Amino acid sequence: MAEIKDPENTIIIELKDGPVVVELLPDVAPKHVERMKQLARDGAYDNVAFHRVIEGFMAQTGDVENANMEKDYNPRRAGTGGSSYPDLPAEFSKLPHDRGTIGAARSMNPNSANSQFFINFKDNHFLNGQYTVYGRVLSGMEFVDKIQRGEPPANPDRMISVKVAADAQA
Repeated sequence: MAEIKDPENTIIIELKDGPVVVELLPDVAPKHVERMKQLARDGAYDNVAFHRVIEGFMAQTGDVENANMEKDYNPRRAGTGGSSYPDLPAEFSKLPHDRGTIGAARSMNPNSANSQFFINFKDNHFLNGQYTVYGRVLSGMEFVDKIQRGEPPANPDRMISVKVAADAQA
């Protein structure tokens, strides 16, 4: 695992193959960073499916309303929901959507991001300036690369647990 320099702004996503350490970028997208930490601390991301995984593009997850097995998982609805918190305003920056960056998923409305996010499998610079980048994978990309593909995958992989590193160390 990567060395964690700022535990309060680091997320550990436990996948079936191993941990993914994500550095959050509060200086770039403070509202998105706070939301991810809040949902992690709520336990809302635990057991949530990767409902849209496109080879050579990205893996999307975070639909806490519709992609959790304990909450009547429906693959046709996964990807349509958010959380009980209000939508977030766009926090676009000059940061590129490079391999391993975390982007906020949203509808056509740029101010509709809520709980869903995606991890870029490769550099996806066509997304630059259109989707908020608020984190990057420090270690564990090899585990992200093994996530089951599909829209939705027939048997989706899940985030086993999502924790703020500061809480995990306590």
